Amino acid sequence: MCSLLPDYAIKLAAELEASSRLRAAQYLVTKRPWLDLYGINVRPVAPFGSLSSKPFVDTALIHRTLPDELLLEIFSKMTPYTLGRAACVCRKWRYTIRNPVFWRNACLRAWQLNGVVENYKILQSEYHGSWRKMWLLRPRLRTDGLYVSRNTYIRAGVAEWKITNPVHIVCFSLISVLLVPHSVCYFRYLRFYPSGRFLYKNSSAKVKDVVKYMNFRASKADCVFSGQYTLSEDKVEAALLYPGLRPTVLRIRLRLRGTTEGANNRMDLLSLVTSGVNDAEASGPGEDILGVVERWQEDETHNPDVPAISHKRGLTPFVFVPFDEVETSVLNLPVDKMDFFVPG
Repeated sequence: MCSLLPDYAIKLAAELEASSRLRAAQYLVTKRPWLDLYGINVRPVAPFGSLSSKPFVDTALIHRTLPDELLLEIFSKMTPYTLGRAACVCRKWRYTIRNPVFWRNACLRAWQLNGVVENYKILQSEYHGSWRKMWLLRPRLRTDGLYVSRNTYIRAGVAEWKITNPVHIVCFSLISVLLVPHSVCYFRYLRFYPSGRFLYKNSSAKVKDVVKYMNFRASKADCVFSGQYTLSEDKVEAALLYPGLRPTVLRIRLRLRGTTEGANNRMDLLSLVTSGVNDAEASGPGEDILGVVERWQEDETHNPDVPAISHKRGLTPFVFVPFDEVETSVLNLPVDKMDFFVPG
């Protein structure tokens, strides 16, 4: 029976069985820190991944006092990007964080739409069985912050009339007509979830003010719209439905990239199309709007009152802003100080 199974299925079953025994495993750890008060020196354990058979002596106080099972438990609660920072602290932490269990869990969460078996196939065929390599090299949408696109345009000024004699309204003179152009700045905000849903908001408010509304608890007054997306290699297809008297679907095509390996902190906006939908499509479940429009042509619309419009302005690339940097992001600066900003 086993000979009929593919290699990845056998390895999958073996790895899942090994991971189930992980929490029940007995770790060789320092007994307890207070024993040092009595002069009992307990030899610490060699770091994870070390091939040396010689006894490992770690003089750091935190490693002599913190049991290894607690260290692993702490690391298991961290996000992958926090793990990357923690790996820079010392050699033992770096070796410990190389444990594939951390990266396997992160990968299965990031690409949960593909399913466990499909992720294992990709792991074996493209990344030589390394979960950490898969995390670094495979394109993925980040869920620990917002993707922000900053757009500007020049708007002509509005004529202003000033009355010189407020008593005799009939007889007034025009002092000046001001047509001074000024720069307008607005943002497109995207927040993705591993489940295949995303949130979209178009606003002139800064990222530090918008982040508190970018969740599924936002009210209609916040103008935060939800939709669905798919990720195929580095291409993102997304769609959402604007409700109203004339329901309109917004179709977005993006290309994911990064400024460094594994960053995934930039997205190029390839196309932005609005189209009309008929009553049957508008009254269907909102979670299925992407399936409705995924085969549409770019100029296709199902409501003659709402023509298909391919927007050519406001296509500035998206920049990723983590949640812990929204208060200090340069995107919060005023327009006159942001002329130098280039997404990269």
